Amino acid sequence: MNTPEKKDRSPAIAAAIILAVVGIGFFVLPSIMVRLGDISPWLAAGVGALFVLGFFLIFWLRARHQRRRGL
Repeated sequence: MNTPEKKDRSPAIAAAIILAVVGIGFFVLPSIMVRLGDISPWLAAGVGALFVLGFFLIFWLRARHQRRRGL
């Protein structure tokens, strides 16, 4: 059952998990970009840009979902 206490903690826990996963991704992103840069510098730049845009897209989609649910 959703208690008010659980309702307050749930968004914070989800945000922490998202930030942890993205933090790990940003940690390994330079090595991925270097390896992709050997193939094509444009490919490396594209993957880096998509990763950064994906970070903002996750939080934008999460905010839309929360607005619809009334959180």
